[in-house]
Order: sequence, then C-alpha cells, then structure tokens
Amino acid sequence: MNHNFADELVTMMAEDQRLLQQLFDSGELPSESYHPRMKALHVNNASRLKTIIGRYGWPGISLVGDDGAKAAWLIAQHSVSEPGFMAECVSLLEGAVAREDVAGWQLAFLQDRVHTLSGKPQYYGTQFDVDENSWPTPFPIEDVATVNERRARLGLNTLEERQQQMTERERRRRANIEKPG
Repeated sequence: MNHNFADELVTMMAEDQRLLQQLFDSGELPSESYHPRMKALHVNNASRLKTIIGRYGWPGISLVGDDGAKAAWLIAQHSVSEPGFMAECVSLLEGAVAREDVAGWQLAFLQDRVHTLSGKPQYYGTQFDVDENSWPTPFPIEDVATVNERRARLGLNTLEERQQQMTERERRRRANIEKPG
C-alpha cells in the first residue's frame, strides 16, 4: 500500500467536506450555481487524481486502502465540471469492482451521477432530487423493475429502503429547523 497517496487522497477528501460544510454553515450553499470556491477545489483535486491514475491506474484498496479508495471515489464524484473525466473513472471503477479492489457502491454512485448529469436515466437509483414538497425522490431510473437486483449485486439496500432513509433524514432536518431557539 502507498501510504503517501492514501494520506494525500484522504486529506483532499477532508478538505472537500470541510469546505462544503463551511459553505453550508455560512448560507452560501445550496445555491443555483456552482460555488466558485467549491469548483476550484474540485478542479484541483481532479487534476491531482488524474496524475495518480495516469501513473498507477485507479487508486483502489490494494494501492491506497479503504479510506484512500473512498477518497478517490469522492474526488471523481465531485468532478462535475469534467464529465469526460468522470466517465473515464466509471470505466476504471468497473474494472476495480471486477477485481474486488473497490466497494461496488462507488461504481453505482459515480455511474448514476454521470448519467443524471448528462440527462440520461440512472441505472442504480443512487441519485435523488426533491419533489414539489421538497421530499427526496430518485431521478428517473432505467428499467426500474429490476433496479433492486442491480443494487443488490453491488451491495446496496433496496431503492425503497434508501428512499425511506433519505426521507427520515429530511424529517430530522426539518424537525431541527422548526425547534424553538
């Protein structure tokens, strides 16, 4: 295992999450446009991930451990200004899943993100929008009748269970907002 790359990837993921939380806390997110500070960080992280991939291939568990592999996935997942790179990462993740070098959910989330960003139906049902009452609802799903079989193959719970989890999270969020000061 390459501890230097693992540490670097995990640090990049932590900075991504720290900035995201900071922007939420300050009220700058959510917003209608891609926040310039978030975009700059995502572009920087993607650039570094491209270099690592170019040299070593996809940074899976064998190269960077579980945390490093998760961090690499998050960096790819947040590379939304570079859809071509995201699509390349889907292909690399397919191979890594086949080798059991990454968790299957990583492929599901990234592939669905690529599909929804390009206006196509998602395959695993991991990407959610909100309905007219601001409750979580999945973006359109290709062949929805068999989505739970596909989800199970990659170690995900059912779509119905996931939607319930997201609805409960939104209920708790709303309850916290409505509590008197």
